[in-house]
Amino acid sequence: MRDIRYRPLTLLLAIGTLLLLGQALWFYLAGEYHRIPPPALLAPIMLVATLLAPAGGDHTRAAAGLVLICGFLLIAVELPRPTGLPSLWVGLPPVLALLLLPPAPALLLNLGLTPVWMVLLSAPWPDLDILLTYLSLVAVTTLVPWGRLRQRALLHATDPRDPECRAVSRAHLRERLAGEIDRTTLLGQPLSVLLIHLPQLEIAEEQFGHKARQALLDGLCQTIAGRYRAHDILGRAEDNVFWLVMPNTTESGAQLVRQRLSRTLEPVILVETGPLEILTGLVIRHAGESGSSFEQRLHAATRSLATARAPDPRRAH
Repeated sequence: MRDIRYRPLTLLLAIGTLLLLGQALWFYLAGEYHRIPPPALLAPIMLVATLLAPAGGDHTRAAAGLVLICGFLLIAVELPRPTGLPSLWVGLPPVLALLLLPPAPALLLNLGLTPVWMVLLSAPWPDLDILLTYLSLVAVTTLVPWGRLRQRALLHATDPRDPECRAVSRAHLRERLAGEIDRTTLLGQPLSVLLIHLPQLEIAEEQFGHKARQALLDGLCQTIAGRYRAHDILGRAEDNVFWLVMPNTTESGAQLVRQRLSRTLEPVILVETGPLEILTGLVIRHAGESGSSFEQRLHAATRSLATARAPDPRRAH
């Protein structure tokens, strides 16, 4: 099965194949027949890599290896030419290895091939400036994936969204709830939290796979999205329990929201698991109740709801 994720790589390899064929044709038209064999022989290898790349898995890794071999052979042919640009060609191996290999193998390969590139550049002693330039480039390219991983970890740590659905993450939900408790206490406003439990989520992945689990989460979040106020907060409190934090909402208003969301979710039917089943609960902050007491009741209600059994699918929610 072909994966659309590899389409950019396949396109780049196809362009590289055409460039090699174009280079061979250019050498033929320019009368430099001795320079035709390298690009002419490497073009079929690049074509094979282009055909393997979209298959994914081991085929994509094999394609990357073929491209790496083609690139290194072409660089090895061009480096010794006195009319070439050695500083340009010697900078290509580290970049090529970084693009096609994981960071550790790319670093070991670049260091291991350093004597080869230096010997091809000048014999018997390599140019010290070019050697230092090459080693500096190897060091810099090694820092690139580390920086990407660090940036990804930072974004993951600060991202308020849940990684699986369109809801606020657990940690950010706790922070927002504490802020709303303080704000409603200061303003003397009511605070309500609607609890939404997905009992099917516990067995969906075991019986139907990860796609069924993701379909349940998407079905819930996408159906609820846009059906609550802009300042309300939908967040994931537990793996299968969501909170809809509703500031300045009385018990009667929260009951209306609860009924409206239940009616909205009733017609949702998923392919693998059938009707979307939910259990709901409501926690209202009492007048004069402390924030810690309210949070204790909220967590107790969440634990109780998370262990509740799924309703009969023939009954209304």
